[in-house]
This record gives sequence, structure tokens and C-alpha cells, in this order.
Amino acid sequence: MVGLVIVSHSAKIAEGVVDLASQMAPGFEGIIAAGGLETGEIGTDATRIMAAVEAADAGDGVAILCDLGSAIMSAETAIELLEDSGIAVKIADAPLIEGAIVAAVEASAGEDLPAVIQAAEDAWQTRKLS
Repeated sequence: MVGLVIVSHSAKIAEGVVDLASQMAPGFEGIIAAGGLETGEIGTDATRIMAAVEAADAGDGVAILCDLGSAIMSAETAIELLEDSGIAVKIADAPLIEGAIVAAVEASAGEDLPAVIQAAEDAWQTRKLS
């Protein structure tokens, strides 16, 4: 099963997104929050992201969803640190909340990493008002 890592500058936001996505994909346990710094401050940390990817990996790869620009840079650094791990990992160019929800649903249904990434990225099309 594909795992998910939610990267936010805020631990509370990352944990909240995990809570919400988990409600939409009951029983899916492969979603891990990697928010904030170890000190509890706002920020992102490549080693925390790397550890979250390792925890989320069940053998079918991991999709990372991020909030803001430097979260992407930290996630890219984590991917570089994981280069020799054999874990297939990709950052989704997706809205954090909507992307995480559809990615969790797709991953829990057994879809592969490219399908999970595509579903997350397609969430840009989600309209809130018509």
C-alpha cells in the first residue's frame, strides 16, 4: 500500500490534515504527519520528513504533500537522503488538504504510487463554489 507524508510548517496543521484524511479513509494507517520542528517551533526539517517517509513506507512507495515553498525544499532534501533506501517517493504538486484526502482514499483502495500522485494533483480542479 502507498504511504503518505503530510509536510507542513506547523505540526498542528500536519496533524489536523492527517486526522481529516484518516476520517475519509477509515482504517488507512499509512499517513504520517511531519510538521514543524523538533523543538515545536514553526518550520520544516528534512530529517523529520525522511523518518516519516520511512515510517509510511509499506513497500509500494510514498507520496509527500507539502504546504509552502520551503517545505518542498525540505522534502526534496529528504528524498536525496533516502536515495539509497530503495523507497519510491514523490512529491505531489497538489493542494495540501484536498490532495491529502483524495490521496488517502486512493491509497487505501490499493492504487499504485502514480495513481495516488495523479489523484492528489487532480484535486486542484476541486471547486468549492459553482
